[in-house]
Amino acid sequence: MEDFDLLQSFERMLDDASPLEVVRAIEAGGSAGALWATLEESGFLDLLVPESAGGAGIALGDAAPLIEALGAWLVPVPVAQTMAARALLAKAGHDVPPGPILLATAAASRTGPLPFAALAQYALVELNGQVILTRLGTDVLHPAKLHASRTASLTWAHEPDVLAKLELPNGALRALGAVLRAAEIAGIAGKALEITIAYANERVQFGKPIGKQQAVQQQLAVMAEHAVLARMAGRLGCAAGLPPLRDAAATAKQVASSAVPVITSIAHAVHGAIGISEEYRLQLYTRRLYEWRLADGSESYWAGLLGASRLRSDAATSIDFVRGASEPK
Repeated sequence: MEDFDLLQSFERMLDDASPLEVVRAIEAGGSAGALWATLEESGFLDLLVPESAGGAGIALGDAAPLIEALGAWLVPVPVAQTMAARALLAKAGHDVPPGPILLATAAASRTGPLPFAALAQYALVELNGQVILTRLGTDVLHPAKLHASRTASLTWAHEPDVLAKLELPNGALRALGAVLRAAEIAGIAGKALEITIAYANERVQFGKPIGKQQAVQQQLAVMAEHAVLARMAGRLGCAAGLPPLRDAAATAKQVASSAVPVITSIAHAVHGAIGISEEYRLQLYTRRLYEWRLADGSESYWAGLLGASRLRSDAATSIDFVRGASEPK
C-alpha cells in the first residue's frame, strides 16, 4: 500500500480497540458493541466504498495490508466482509445499513459455518440464484458450538426479507469471501510466525535458545515460506478486483488454506505443551487458522474448481492460464 500512514493509523486503532483481552471476552460470549462502535466511528468500514458515495474509494488490492491486519489482530467481528458488502451495496446505489454484514452463499436455504455469524446483523447472501441483503435474527442463526467461537450457519425456513437486490455473477460472493479470508489467514500466519520465532529465541534448553538448533531453524524456515506464500496468494486475490474473478479467488484460497496445517503444526511443535494452554496466546491464532481454513471453501474445494477451469481453458500453458486468471477484467 502506497499510503503507509493509513496502515499505521489502522494498526494503532486495532491496538486500542482489539487487544487480546477484548478478543477473549468476545469469543467467550461477550458483547462486541463497543468494538463495533469504534470501527464505525473510525470511518475505515467505508474504505472500499466509492468516493461518490461518501467512501474512501480505495481498491481492494490496495486495502490488502489492512485486511491482513484484521487477521493479525484477531479482530473478532466480520470487518472485511462488512467493508466489501458496503462497497457492493453503495456501487449498486443502495443504502448501507449500520452494523456487521456477512457474505454468504446458501444451498437449499442453508449456508455452511460462517465465522462471526453470531455477531452479524445482516447478510449479503447468494440464495436461490439471487444476491440479496437480509436482516439476521436468532431464528436463522445456528451456532457451531465450537470452543470460544462465534461461528454459526444460517438456515431459512421461509423466504427471507429482502432489503436490497444486487446483480452479481453467479458465485461472486463466495469468490469474494474466499479472497478476504485468504488475506486474513495471511495476517494471522505472519503473527503466528512472529510469536514462534520469539519463543524459540527465548526458550533455553541445554544452555542455549532452542532457536539456535539447526532442526528448529529449518522448521522455522519452512513455516516462514508458507506464511509468505499465504500473503502472496491473498494479495494476488485482492488485486483481482471487487468482486474478484473466480480463478483468482480459487488460487488465493487454495494456497492460503494449504499453508494452515504446515504453519500450525510447526508453531505447536516449537512451543510444545504451552502452545495449547488456555492462558497462552498461540492457541488463539491457530484455532482461528483452522476455522478459517474451511470457511468460504477449503483448499480441496477450490483446487477442484481450479483444476476444472484449467481443463476448460484454451491457454497454451499453465503460466498463461495463471496470468489470465490473475488479471482484473
